[in-house]
Formats: sequence, structure tokens, C-alpha cells
Amino acid sequence: MRLGCCAYSYRDLLKDGPWTLEDFIRTCHELGLDGVELTSYYFPNTDRAYLNDVKRCCASYGLHVAGTAVGSNFCQAIEAERRAQIDMTKAWIDHSVVLGAPCIRVFAGPIPEGYTEEQAADWAVAAMRECAEYGGERGVLVAMENHGGVTATAAQVVRLVQAVDHPWFGVNLDFGNFRDPRSEFAPVAPYAVTTHAKVTHRDAEGNAKLVDYVLARRVMEQVGYQGYISIEFEEPEDPREGVPAFVAELKRVFR
Repeated sequence: MRLGCCAYSYRDLLKDGPWTLEDFIRTCHELGLDGVELTSYYFPNTDRAYLNDVKRCCASYGLHVAGTAVGSNFCQAIEAERRAQIDMTKAWIDHSVVLGAPCIRVFAGPIPEGYTEEQAADWAVAAMRECAEYGGERGVLVAMENHGGVTATAAQVVRLVQAVDHPWFGVNLDFGNFRDPRSEFAPVAPYAVTTHAKVTHRDAEGNAKLVDYVLARRVMEQVGYQGYISIEFEEPEDPREGVPAFVAELKRVFR
């Protein structure tokens, strides 16, 4: 397994400056990581020339572009709004091809007020299947994150993956987004095509607990996972201090 970092880890530095994506990429190189996940939110534009520059920057530091990420919501009740989310995701699949990213992280979405989980899940499944079909034509895996809403539990995630039922669709297993890692990592792990690694997760009572990465490694090894463990740092401390410490911890566990 390889170690990477999501641009989201440095969101406060990237959103309005002073950092650029190039600063983030250089920092990941200095931390001895293998790759980067390039979150769509922090691209000042998606012109081909800029995408090429970002790709060249990664190559110059010997870093893979492990993936891209969008903040999609496929559970919107209004069809035109769902269509806009599908079109945005397809555009980012095209950007992923230019960047050389093998996968794109998506969210299924929350259940809208006044509608049932079944309705929301049906909308999400149809949208994600369409995106997976598009991704398959372009060689980009679509990776749905367990991220609340219709993907809050392992059972929900598995149901959605099996409903989409597409070879270019899988899971971005976020180790910090389940309430009960000991029971929920294992059912989802066989579907994982990429991962996110947070420092902590919230238990059933809402208390912050350290994620057990020895358990995470054991579960992922049991299913033969060979992909990325990508840091998504969300702790309150400055990521310029917190991320290096977390990198050192994950290196001890995964290397």
C-alpha cells in the first residue's frame, strides 16, 4: 500500500491563499509521500494549460496523481439539479484523464427533507451508474465515499455499490467516517478502490476516538488491497504541524 495526501488536508491554506496546489505538491514530496489527491475545490481554473502544469509539477517531484475529488450531491430532488451534478462529475472525469488520475472521489449525497432514503438512494444509484459508465469509457474509476446521508453505514454503502453494479465503480473507504470501525471496515473493504485516512472518527455517542490503523491495515491486507492510503487531515491544529506527525504514524503502520 502507498501513502498519499488529499489537498483538502490543507484547505485553509489553499482556499484563499497563501498556498497554491504547487505548494501542496511540494510539501507532499518533502514528507516522503507517494502521491496526492487533487481536490477540485482548490483549482483556480481547469484550463488545459493549468492542468498540464499541475501534472508536470507532480511528475517533477516523482509523485503520482492518486486521484481527484469532487463534492457531488446526487440525491437532489430536482432532476435538473441532479443533472448538473452529473455533468460536473463528468467534466472532472475528463480533467482526471488529463491529470493522469486513475480515480475520482464522489459523494452520493444526503437525504433531502420530505423524501425517503429509498428515493434518494435510487437517484444516487442512477446518477453514479451513469458517471461510472462515462468513467469506464475514459479509464477513470468512480469511487463513492462513505460520507453520511445514504452512505452513513457499511450496510448502506454495500447496498449502493451492489445496486450500481459497474466494473468502473467502487468505494473510497474513509476510515474516519464510520461510527463502529470494528464492524464496518470489513464489509466495505472488498469494494475499496482508494481510501481516506483521518486521525479520528466519531463513535455512536459522538465522541472523538483515534482510528485504529493496525486494524485498518489488517482488514485491507485481508482483501488484497494494494492502493493508496490518502491522508485527509481534519484536526483543529495547523496541518503544517499535524500532517507531518500523522504521516510518521502511518509510515510506522503501513511501511
